[in-house]
Formats: sequence, structure tokens, C-alpha cells
Amino acid sequence: MYIKYLNLMNFRNYKELNLEFCNGTNVFVGDNAQGKTNILEALYYTSIGKSHRTNKDKELINWNEDEAYISTYISKDRLDKKIQIKIFKEGKKGININSIKITKLQELVGVLNVVMFSPEDLNIVKDSPSYRRRFIDIELCKLNTRYYYSLSMYKKVLNERNTVLKRYNSNPDMLDIYDIQLSDLGSYIVKERLKYITKLNEHGSRIHKEITQNKEVIEFKYNTSLKLTEDIKGEIYNSLINNRKRDMERRVTSVGPHRDDLTILINNMDVKVYGSQGQQRTSVLSIKFASLYIIKELTGEFPLLLLDDVLSELDTKRQEYILSSIKNVQTLITCTGMNDIKSSLKSEVFKIFKVKNGHIEEG
Repeated sequence: MYIKYLNLMNFRNYKELNLEFCNGTNVFVGDNAQGKTNILEALYYTSIGKSHRTNKDKELINWNEDEAYISTYISKDRLDKKIQIKIFKEGKKGININSIKITKLQELVGVLNVVMFSPEDLNIVKDSPSYRRRFIDIELCKLNTRYYYSLSMYKKVLNERNTVLKRYNSNPDMLDIYDIQLSDLGSYIVKERLKYITKLNEHGSRIHKEITQNKEVIEFKYNTSLKLTEDIKGEIYNSLINNRKRDMERRVTSVGPHRDDLTILINNMDVKVYGSQGQQRTSVLSIKFASLYIIKELTGEFPLLLLDDVLSELDTKRQEYILSSIKNVQTLITCTGMNDIKSSLKSEVFKIFKVKNGHIEEG
């Protein structure tokens, strides 16, 4: 799978743009704030129908315009795909796949798989558990439509339960219904997360050893208040019942997969607490490349790899690992200068694009 063409209209600082990519490495070079990241953002948006930078779609539309347009042509082994997305200022969007309108965002997810690595991804390690849960959930949603549906329903039921808890004199009978639903949906979510973390350990440990020349061992652990027995559904239900009084006092659901976390250990030490800046960057690099291989393993195709201004943040060894690992993966790289990138590219096929103030030319 690889991207052949990208067409943009009124997207961010691009009034009109038509790009043709090679199936190897595509490098976008230019100063900051010229529009390099906007190209990657458009492809990421094509993948899951959401931006990695904002929750407000209207911010993606060029000033003084009412709508933006993204068109992406994807070459696949079995059937080529053309994804067309219109983003409207009032917050709506319309999506067509091969000229057929889709009615649910779930139908888009998985058509174009993308792994993106940007400086903001350090939040996976450094920030709150919500960042780590979001990472796992996005990766699983791309690979499993049932997970996408279960997670959406879990959030819906959770919000309804919390609404009941916020009311005075909550009806326990209503909570019984929600507890049954949450335990059913939550057990599936936890089981799939555990499976994913097993694969993350399998690929991530190998990658991390390669990057650190066997000096460090990375491990990922699922952090939950639940007892991870064979009966996870029963554990969630009993936890909800046992914590009901506290939940009614605090007016919020205190247990369940929406409270869980991912712990990242290097040489048995928590990277968030004890890891150096270099170790934190390397752990994110290991996570992202592990995601790349997990998608390849489960779908048979490498995803599109987007590297947003990350090479300058890494030392020479880590740069060399990235550039030697992407030779079989279509990759888009943004950077402010070529430096030694061109001579270090391991891909036999590459293109260089120069970006300046919303204009791009091949260089």
C-alpha cells in the first residue's frame, strides 16, 4: 500500500495543492511555519477522520473560506482506494470512498493506516494516563472494527452513568443496567488492550535492543485496579458494585478501563519518573516502530509512516535506525534542512520537496 496523490483545497495555508508521491521516502524541507506539517496532518486526517493537532475541524479550513477539501489516492494490492473528504465550517464533514458516501466514521478507519511520529508524542511517556490510553485505543480502532464500536458504546454508557450519578437521589436500578453494560463492553476492551500490549512487548523489546545496542530492555505493562483473572467481566461488575457508594458521593465512575494506564519500563524503572530525556525519546521511537510492525503483521501491509520534524530531536544512532528501517515503508519526513539526510537515505526511491509559505516544488 502506498499513497500516489494528494490534492488539497483551502486546507490550512494551502489554497490549492496537487502532490504526487514516490513509493519510497518523501522529504519535505523548509523553515518552520511554512506548511510542512499541514501535509502530514491532511494524511493523518484522511486515516481516522480527526486531526492530531486540534479537535476543531473548522481550524483546518483556510481563512475566509467556508470549506476545505482533501482527496487522497491510495494504491493497494487488491483494490485502489480514493478517499475524498469535505470539511465544512459549521463542523460537519462529508466522506466518500471510491465515490460512495459513508455514513459512519467507523467505515473510514482502516482504509488508510498511518503511523505518525511527532515531537508531541513525548506526551505518551511524560503526560497523563489519558494520552497513553488514547494511543492504544487509536491503534486498536485502526485494526479492529469491533473494538471501535465497543469503545464508542462504552464511552456513551459511561457518560450516561455519570449523568445519573450527578443527579440527586440517583436511581440504583438505573445504575444496575449501566453496570451490566459497562462490564460487558469493558471486558472486551481490556482483553483487546492486553493482547495489543503483548504484541507491543514482542516488537518493542526487539526494536529497543537494536536502537540501544542491547544496553536497555523495555517493557510495557497494563496498569489497572482490576484483578486480571479469566473473568474480567465479573471483576469489572463487582468493582462497579463495590465502589457504587463512593461513585454516588463523588458523582463520577471511579473504576473501569477508562481509568487504566500503560506503564513503560526501561531496565525495570518507570521511564516517566526516572527516564532521561533520551530514554523517553527512545521509548516513543520503540513504540511507534512497534506499531508499524504490528500493523504489517495483522494486515499484511506496512502503513504510511509520517515523521514530523523528529530527526533533529534524535542523536546520530537513532537517526540511523530510522533511516535504515524505512527502506520498505512509504515515508513522509519533514525537516528544516537536508544536512546529511540525503546521503543517509537507505531507500533507493526518494523525492525531495521544498516548502515555502504554502508553495511546494520538487527539488
